[in-house]
Amino acid sequence: MIKLHDKYFKPFISTQEIDDAVTRMANDVANDLGDEIPVFIGILNGSFMFVSDFVKQYPKPCEVTFIKLASYEGVKSSEDIQRLIGLTQDLTGRTVVILEDIIDTGNTLHEVHRIFKNEGVKQLLIATLFYKPEAYKKDFKLHYVGKEIPNKFIVGYGLDYDGLGRDLPEVYQLKTTQHMTNIVLFGPPGAGKGTQANFLKEKYNLVHISTGDVFRFNIKNETALGVLAKSYMDKGHLVPDQVTIDMLEAEVEKNADAEGFIFDGFPRTNAQAKALDELMNSKDSQINGMLALDVEDEVLVERLMERGKTSGRKDDSDEGIIRNRIKVYYDETAILEEYYTEQNKYFGVDGIGSIEEITERLCNAIDKL
Repeated sequence: MIKLHDKYFKPFISTQEIDDAVTRMANDVANDLGDEIPVFIGILNGSFMFVSDFVKQYPKPCEVTFIKLASYEGVKSSEDIQRLIGLTQDLTGRTVVILEDIIDTGNTLHEVHRIFKNEGVKQLLIATLFYKPEAYKKDFKLHYVGKEIPNKFIVGYGLDYDGLGRDLPEVYQLKTTQHMTNIVLFGPPGAGKGTQANFLKEKYNLVHISTGDVFRFNIKNETALGVLAKSYMDKGHLVPDQVTIDMLEAEVEKNADAEGFIFDGFPRTNAQAKALDELMNSKDSQINGMLALDVEDEVLVERLMERGKTSGRKDDSDEGIIRNRIKVYYDETAILEEYYTEQNKYFGVDGIGSIEEITERLCNAIDKL
């Protein structure tokens, strides 16, 4: 993730993907033109990287020049395009290939065709590295396209946001959700996870999504997902990950304007963690960190046995069941600790002390995110 001016951008297209597209385009143009020597014309400023890499890959003799047009203000394509720097050579009877970094609305392309209308060129070909078919409003033919992309604002590889980002060797996409904080909160039975989640959601204005609560809500209200989940549970089968993810996605959708989420009770496996990453990425966001409360086993057993005196829950009153629940937690957490540690997103937090002390430690960890 990078920040340019006031906006955040996430990785979108790798340098390898760009190199592959440029090489393919250069070979396609060369095969189509044969021994003819074309004039490649780059549109400044955005195309400078693309033109440089393209002509390096072009396997035959060619000429290269540039023109400059203004078509962007901030992140919106402007209707007002002006020719700033004109051509300095005679193109009569020549094959001209326009090398564009990106074509979205086609406004720049319209101006290009106007400019070359009276130049007497043999043929005018359009090659663009990136193309947004959803945004394209013109009828001009695009002869060579490196990669079709969604109608999202991108920076890098010559493209900028108010002057920044042109130097990046890869391409980044604008995060439309700019300032979300998403946390996976873990803790063994008796660690006080639910209590801490209540404090954290108030302090950071987050939405607390407890998998257990979500399941109970869907089953009680007989939603389509609840009925589906219950059908597996009644047969003694595990509920498929996708059903759980669909429930969580519905909760996220209900709170589309939230400043972030606390995920409690999910994920529990690597597959679930990856599914959650994909879900958040589809919402233009990400998991910022996993916070795991660390509490000694004997303290947990003591807390749960004490809670069992009033909770009425059998699993809070039987020491053997309690210890098995703790073991299951550690078996699951060990797998996820490795997963999030590889992303530098795992934070173990001391869960011994007063509620206020533990809350402060959790807040310190979140603030470091």
